[in-house]
Amino acid sequence: MGELSPAQADNREKTLLTALLLSAPGPLVTGYAALAANSTTQLADFIRRTIELVALFLSWWVFRRLRRDASLTKADQTRLEHTAGLGVAGTMLTSGIVMAIIALSRLSTFEPGGNVTSGLIIASLGLFVNGWFWRRYAAMTREQYSAVIAAQQSLYRGKTWVDLCVVIALATVALAPSHPATRYVDILGSVTVAGYLLWSGVRLVQSHLGAVSEPAH
Repeated sequence: MGELSPAQADNREKTLLTALLLSAPGPLVTGYAALAANSTTQLADFIRRTIELVALFLSWWVFRRLRRDASLTKADQTRLEHTAGLGVAGTMLTSGIVMAIIALSRLSTFEPGGNVTSGLIIASLGLFVNGWFWRRYAAMTREQYSAVIAAQQSLYRGKTWVDLCVVIALATVALAPSHPATRYVDILGSVTVAGYLLWSGVRLVQSHLGAVSEPAH
């Protein structure tokens, strides 16, 4: 945090808070959409957004404390940064596991149907907004590195790809709900998202655990 200028730190804190506030209604809206449609992808998306909201709050809280608590030592700052990063990684891993379980458990019984229009609109908006935040955090990381912001870049990159998979899956259900291949597209969307989140989460954990052990060498 000490490497950031006051203007840079203020800009990053505002962006974190904006991301948190924009994501806050996500679980409620997505949960309603999931109830209105029999879609594995939408149910998994609801779970993902709920868990992600916790990680977003943790990242904002850590960054705010790093800025405002002058009593923190360098070791304290590093510990908090890794806590935020591992929180994001844990979110990705948990979401990936839950999504994979749901998709696989419904593989033999799931039949697509219901109204997926609201879910498709939500996912499309999420794709645009999350893509913007991904680019925003990437630009901030290039300008001046911050472990908390770098973790958000990884999270929003994952969120963007997840929303793209959800949009494709729901668009397929909306356009051809009775086609034999549709049920597999919807479930494949969940499995693909789960795999990406697990892969990203493992990479982030390795990154932070490697950084923690580095001083010992």
